[in-house]
Amino acid sequence: MSATVSTSDVRLTIPFVGREREIARLRQLHQLRKHVLILGPEGVGKSALVAHLYESLGLRVCPASERLSEICEALEREYDLAAGDLHIVQRKNRLLKLLKGTRHAVVFDGASWTTPKLSSFIENVAGRAPVWLCARSEHPWDIGHIWPLLVRFEKIEIKPFRPVETRGLVEAAIRLGIVPPGMSDTVGQLHHLCAGNPKVLCELIEGLATGRYDPHRKFDLRLLDLDRRIQHLPTSETIHPLER
Repeated sequence: MSATVSTSDVRLTIPFVGREREIARLRQLHQLRKHVLILGPEGVGKSALVAHLYESLGLRVCPASERLSEICEALEREYDLAAGDLHIVQRKNRLLKLLKGTRHAVVFDGASWTTPKLSSFIENVAGRAPVWLCARSEHPWDIGHIWPLLVRFEKIEIKPFRPVETRGLVEAAIRLGIVPPGMSDTVGQLHHLCAGNPKVLCELIEGLATGRYDPHRKFDLRLLDLDRRIQHLPTSETIHPLER
């Protein structure tokens, strides 16, 4: 798991740690041009894993995969193409032609409910190139119309961090001077607070990097976690009208 951490003075990136088994398997499957379903809950590190392999495997990544238009925009950026005045169907067909026979996997990150049109496009891509789907669920009621195609995919489940992996990320932050060395004593508490979720752990580290919280005081750690949760509460602007 890697994350960019900002403080008032410097912007640092915590190096990627862990996931050796998953990385090795993904490299093997990419070599074999297999389709892959990368499964895991929110924040577990699916996108970070893809980002870690992006350059070495030459992945073509769609960071958002809910609409055909945003997928076309992402792939056009990957191939340095301009949409111009082309209709979405022309853009789609141009990309399908370009992808035919490529060895580089096309990654659909954040895949959720797929419409028939979107599912048809992904299936067409899968007929031309290896496809990786990053999703939180493989159930038909969550993944949508792409579900029947999943029998052709190799499944890799990304699990929450174990304590040893949490320690690895904390120690990486210590080595970079993002947090003080004494924070290694609080790994157990941090692991408990984040429940093994790498994204939450990075947010806790980011909060500790500000110096506003004492990592050796349980009250401060709980306050940090509360402040973190409050920051993620939805506002009226982010709530869909039908959910209000």
